Amino acid sequence: MQNSTQAANAWRILFLLFLANLFNFFDRTIPAIIIEPIRMEWHLSDFQLGIIGTAFTIVYAIAGLPLGRLADTGSRSKLMGWGLAAWSGLTAVNGLVGSFWSFLIVRMGIGIGEASYAPAANSLIGDLFPAHRRARAMGIFMLGLPLGLLLAFFTIGWMVKAFDSWRAPFFIAAVPGLILAVFMFFIKEPKRGAAESVQVSQERVDRPIRRVLAVPTFLWLVMAGLCFNFATYACNSFLVPMLQRYFLMPLQDAAVATGVIVGVTGLFGLTLGGWIADKIHQRVANGRLLFAAFSLIISTVCTAWALHAGRIEIGVFVAVFSLGWLFAYNFYTCVYTAIQDVVEPRLRATAMALFFAGLYLLGGGLGPVVVGGLSDHFAHAAMLSAGAGQMTEAFKAVGLHDAMYLIPVALFFTMVFLFLASRCFVRDAKRMKEGLVAVDEPVGSAATA
Repeated sequence: MQNSTQAANAWRILFLLFLANLFNFFDRTIPAIIIEPIRMEWHLSDFQLGIIGTAFTIVYAIAGLPLGRLADTGSRSKLMGWGLAAWSGLTAVNGLVGSFWSFLIVRMGIGIGEASYAPAANSLIGDLFPAHRRARAMGIFMLGLPLGLLLAFFTIGWMVKAFDSWRAPFFIAAVPGLILAVFMFFIKEPKRGAAESVQVSQERVDRPIRRVLAVPTFLWLVMAGLCFNFATYACNSFLVPMLQRYFLMPLQDAAVATGVIVGVTGLFGLTLGGWIADKIHQRVANGRLLFAAFSLIISTVCTAWALHAGRIEIGVFVAVFSLGWLFAYNFYTCVYTAIQDVVEPRLRATAMALFFAGLYLLGGGLGPVVVGGLSDHFAHAAMLSAGAGQMTEAFKAVGLHDAMYLIPVALFFTMVFLFLASRCFVRDAKRMKEGLVAVDEPVGSAATA
């Protein structure tokens, strides 16, 4: 009876975490959708527009490190509650600002608020669900990503039109976040390692960052994450303009097609992929990572073929690219869960903070910049090759399309690093379990009995 009650409580908490994650990505996506009205109102350059995303990403990554440690040593429910209240409140403030620099500063504040959430939530999920159910639970939690993107892609434009203002979405988005923040404070947290088969010491850990970085599997997964985030941020940043330039699609149609590729696919990839990953894990110890590596092979082939096929029927492009992105979503359910399998419970939030710092500083931060720079280079090369005297939209279309080949290249290297991680996973997972301290069975108790 107690186990069923605990299980029901775990799923209720997971649903709350999922909702907060959904609005995390919804709030994060708003600027990318209403960026043109902002540019025209404040007469901004594209470089200034790029700073908005870069500043958010860097602050998010750096702030996650101390906040991750705080999640490992303090109350995760309070940390998530205050963080959610902060980023939701600042989202509303974003709708009030009157200049580019004030907008930028507020976005950086939102980055700090959002950085408090993911490490604490991932750590909490690890203590709510045993190893054989974690991929499924993580898949449900990460559904907030595609659903948040979908909700943003299909509603933000309507909000701007209905209220005749780009500021309206910021005010509307703040309301559910502030309500959810209240519920966060009432979460009853399990003990660290409550879902493990062995009791875990609650003592503080010396040199936590060094201990996390000493796990080989974790290092390979960080490398995989860098490449994966490079691909996803490049895709999210440039897929809409590439569809507009190369396939001559209207903005609204390009946005919907992008929503299908990066949003709808996640609904199936995270739910079905998490279930499959758990089933494989029950039969093969490193099955999750092997499944993720296999999935990334399919992602690499599909995205590369869709780009290499040229100006094919747009429906075919969307279908093939979507298939690749569908399998790419298995990265989240398999990798996030694998980190929890090789890092002891007292260090999981720290590990996720380190993981996210690498992903966002080097992956998410570099993806759009490198692809954008390569796009300019290829466009200039196409212009010179044609012997033209000036740059045209046709050359820009070719340049951006060719630069997008970096996406399947990054996905390929993600697959390589996932495979390398799978080779040392079993050893690291075993070492993690052996290192747990059974505080309920002190040394000598067996002899005394």
